[in-house]
Amino acid sequence: MNSRLKTIFLIALAIMIFGESKSQEIYNFSTQSNPEDWFVVDDRVMGGRSQGRMQVTQDGHAIFEGKVSLENNGGFSSVRYRLDKMSTSGNSVFKIRVKGDKKNYQFRVKSSPSERQSYVYEFSTSDQWEVIEIPFKDMYPSFRGTILAMPNYPGQQLQECSFLISNKKNESFRLEIDRIWME
Repeated sequence: MNSRLKTIFLIALAIMIFGESKSQEIYNFSTQSNPEDWFVVDDRVMGGRSQGRMQVTQDGHAIFEGKVSLENNGGFSSVRYRLDKMSTSGNSVFKIRVKGDKKNYQFRVKSSPSERQSYVYEFSTSDQWEVIEIPFKDMYPSFRGTILAMPNYPGQQLQECSFLISNKKNESFRLEIDRIWME
């Protein structure tokens, strides 16, 4: 069998065994994106002094930036996006294309806005564009910084996603976001 036929055969076999990947767009930033689709939630809701903001650049990327302050028991800044209920079945991984500042961030999801817990995945950034893969099975449940004794993200549906920074130090931050999707 020649190498081209062998490749086609292996791809067909993989699809039969594992099923076809179903890629779904969650948010793809562009120059037409409205930064008001996203809302900032800082520790100010509890009396803290951190401050984040979200904007869209002329290149069509989002920038989530600001300062985290530990003053007054603070220490976090986040930006959230609520979407219509989206089925996640048939998918097993979130993907985000980001460029950071070499700091650690969290990607968080909720199956419903009424859920207390968020499902969290912590990741490090570099100063280069990169795609970070976030397996559903690795997203642990958390509420106000406490890991909960319940199963990891069930991967049934999605209604909210967010980015959060909370590194337990006073710091400026800047995270560029290009695209969020799942496969």
